Amino acid sequence: MTDYEVATAFLGEWGHFQQQVFFLLCLTVIPNGFSGMFIVFVGDTPSHRCVIPANVNLTAAWRNHSIPLELDSNSGALVPSKCSRYRLGDVLSLSDRGFLPGVDVNMSNVPTESCLDGWEYDQSVYISTIITEWDLVCDDRWKNPLTFSIFFCGVLTGSFVSGQLSDRYGRKIVLFVTMAVQTVFTFIMVFAPSWPVFCALFFIVGMGHISNYVAAFVLGTEILSPKVRTIYSTAGVSIFFAAGYMFLPLLAYFLRDWRMLLLGLTLPGFLYVPLWWFIPESPRWLLSRGRVEEAEAIVRDAAKKNKIKPPPVIFSPLQKELQCETSKALNICDLLRSPNIRWISLTLWLVWKLFRFTALHPDGKHYSCVGVAEPPAARELWNASA
Repeated sequence: MTDYEVATAFLGEWGHFQQQVFFLLCLTVIPNGFSGMFIVFVGDTPSHRCVIPANVNLTAAWRNHSIPLELDSNSGALVPSKCSRYRLGDVLSLSDRGFLPGVDVNMSNVPTESCLDGWEYDQSVYISTIITEWDLVCDDRWKNPLTFSIFFCGVLTGSFVSGQLSDRYGRKIVLFVTMAVQTVFTFIMVFAPSWPVFCALFFIVGMGHISNYVAAFVLGTEILSPKVRTIYSTAGVSIFFAAGYMFLPLLAYFLRDWRMLLLGLTLPGFLYVPLWWFIPESPRWLLSRGRVEEAEAIVRDAAKKNKIKPPPVIFSPLQKELQCETSKALNICDLLRSPNIRWISLTLWLVWKLFRFTALHPDGKHYSCVGVAEPPAARELWNASA
């Protein structure tokens, strides 16, 4: 596409048009910062213990000693068990007979049972999470990490599908459709009646999450000039993505019910609708589809915004060349054909995998620190690539 760069060089590097595209596309990345990360708060597990029903007639001493103590692996202190209690029938019998726990009765001899009446959760940090909503603890604690995995299954699916869709229907329409998918299905998650329904919706959010990000990334790199493209792809999208997940813990601090948090994260997505009239389609993609007049109209509009007079003919001599250039269909296997591209692809896949495993699982206390570290890291990456 060298001839494309030559044909559009008259637009300059950083006019009003480029600034508009740069910042508006960066804005579309902000929801990605919290749509893929809110599970850190929504799926956090607060301290919990077995419920002792209030209607069980126990003395205060026995009620306070109805949960066995166990060694906490983090603090090394003895804490109430999270998944067992002393067998309630035995405790009730000992209480009725006037025995005192630890004085008349060796508690290690009292049999235990699982939390048959459910759990009570510490609400000092969260009012509710999906863990407390559906009791995803003890025997069901495996469901929490599986929720993460289902989201990334959606990300994987979206990674394959979005590229094909954007090549066929255009970068712009895929960008806005996937933004709508991400927003609408996050909103529907607010009303999820069960964990399986929540996971099914989260899978679709994962598809929209990665598809929106990739579409915005590609659209920006195809419209912007080479120098600005470098800034956009290294610092621009990274900083605005970080802004999204720096905003998330602030909102989570005020909205401590998981449904209210998701609702709060959904509302900004509807503010992006007007951007449809300000973000153009990729002229490169239009040229690849033979839609030269539409591509030229976008470039002429860009020249008008930059207060530059365009040449009489911009793309017509390139039409046949560009159509021949894009006539050969490419697929993911092309990333592995030559040794150089194969090495770059495998390296990027490994780095991305390690990043996702380490960056998406901080607890709430350290979450903001990860976001704060992102902008300076993005700036250093930009400096290194400049």
